[in-house]
Amino acid sequence: MPNLRRPPRLLASLLLVALIASACASDDPSTAADDQVIAAATTVATATTAPPATPAPTTSPPTTPAPTTSPPTTPAPTTTLAPVRTVMSRAGQVFGMAGPVTLVMPADGVELIGFHESSHDGSQQIEIVDQTIASETMETRERGTGSRTAADIAVDPDGEIRSPVTGTVLRSGGYTLYCDYQDDFAVIEPDERPGWEVKIFHIDGVQVFAGDRVEAGQTVIAPRPTRLQFESQIDELTFAPAWPHVHVEVIDPSIPDRPTGPGCP
Repeated sequence: MPNLRRPPRLLASLLLVALIASACASDDPSTAADDQVIAAATTVATATTAPPATPAPTTSPPTTPAPTTSPPTTPAPTTTLAPVRTVMSRAGQVFGMAGPVTLVMPADGVELIGFHESSHDGSQQIEIVDQTIASETMETRERGTGSRTAADIAVDPDGEIRSPVTGTVLRSGGYTLYCDYQDDFAVIEPDERPGWEVKIFHIDGVQVFAGDRVEAGQTVIAPRPTRLQFESQIDELTFAPAWPHVHVEVIDPSIPDRPTGPGCP
């Protein structure tokens, strides 16, 4: 059988209508009947009144946590190592040949050899023998001589200066450099080529004299190099502060030298 059950609200309405109709059909209505109708209607209405709806629980939206801000990362400091002066301790080590003349290091501490053009037309080109020795051929000085006819050797400012060749001292002493600066020198006739001259400049306190015998890399010719009071070309290539340098060149005096000017006043 189909389910004929009616909703409670509809049954209540039908019952109320029936009671009212019954009261109206009575020949002698009375207050009691009216009270019964009203009571019945009230009872039905009360019985059929749906209980108040229970409000659905309110769900608070999930709390989104505040983003955490990490403190800025400070990069680790980088350490820059200071450049280090590279020194070759090779007193007596052969560094070059000028014709038959062998040239050795004139000091125990050498940083660099800078080759340049000599101001003397008889100066001989120096061929590098030991390629492991730090050396540079510097920019031209427009002198019209070979690019390696003179060697500026950067040396320890407190080191002794030794003879670059074996031979006999021809002359030595002091002179005025560039008409303004006091300097010392020595000129040695090398045993390997009698008649030629090996000149050493920029030495301080020369202590060998004409007729003295000197041995390459052994005989001390000055206690120290001269500290020049101006910047030299080689200073641009060395560690700062620049070390002093000793100038060495080999000359064939039979080749006439062109005049270079009126000289110092």
